[in-house]
Amino acid sequence: MRMFNADGSEAEMCGNGVRCVAKYVYDHGLVQKPVLKIETGRGILTLELEIARSQVQQVRVDMGEPILEAAKIPTTLPGDPPQDAPVPGFDVRVTCVSMGNPHAVAFVQEISDALVLGLGPKVEVAAAFPRKVNVEFVKVNRPDDITMRVWERGSGETMACGTGACAVAVAGVLTGRTGRRITAHLRGGDLQLSWSEQDNHVYMTGPATEVFSGDWPE
Repeated sequence: MRMFNADGSEAEMCGNGVRCVAKYVYDHGLVQKPVLKIETGRGILTLELEIARSQVQQVRVDMGEPILEAAKIPTTLPGDPPQDAPVPGFDVRVTCVSMGNPHAVAFVQEISDALVLGLGPKVEVAAAFPRKVNVEFVKVNRPDDITMRVWERGSGETMACGTGACAVAVAGVLTGRTGRRITAHLRGGDLQLSWSEQDNHVYMTGPATEVFSGDWPE
């Protein structure tokens, strides 16, 4: 799988996209297996399909281990990873995590358009992030339940971000705000996340739905 943003740039990984790929190849008869391995820019991921009436309803993705070394995220903010670190020039603190692509997670009291649409695009291109960054604004409802909105690198605000939700799950544990299993509420729906103590992998479970089909004109 390769994934391109709205501005034409290629992203290393897309958690929601890989679930959609899994649904497409199974529902359209390209594969017949309930467990798939899909090669991405992050590496080869394992996906478990929940099937009902011969169609994929939900997908559990092994998203692999989070990358927590600042130089590999990459960011120039101090710490491995930076935790609640101030972004120079901006009134925001972020915890940085890579899930194969870079994320800056900001925990806030309330999520607003001023933060997401105003601050998000500025943090995306801040000097502290040499490859730009996806920015998550997160409200913790309970240790096992969060609400989030995402400003994505190269695309602007999106309805959901699978890798971003995984980064939030990791950042919540690192900063002591959440447990290792959370439900993330995004504008496009809910995701179930867990950061395993056994293998250090992050697991994401969520739905996939075909919304339309058509022919691309030559």
